[in-house]
Amino acid sequence: MTTSPLQSPASQALREVDTIAIAQVLLERLALTDDQWHRYKNNRPVRAREQTAAAILALLQDRQDDAQAHLQQALGLLDRSITPPPCPTHQR
Repeated sequence: MTTSPLQSPASQALREVDTIAIAQVLLERLALTDDQWHRYKNNRPVRAREQTAAAILALLQDRQDDAQAHLQQALGLLDRSITPPPCPTHQR
């Protein structure tokens, strides 16, 4: 008999943590660091994951406009209707 992921010891511990804190940690884990930027800047799935995590956090904080903007960015990256934004430090 296998244990459901929702019943694992790790998930039990996470139940004690605030949902917004979990979303914040997820966003921090998925956000590109300065060292990763140039390696992943054009990797659409990586960038979409980052934007989706930002949208989840915004929704949990009742910032619907921000959430919608992040979700639109994520969808645009995935469907190739937008270009990934340039490097924030030197716009390349």
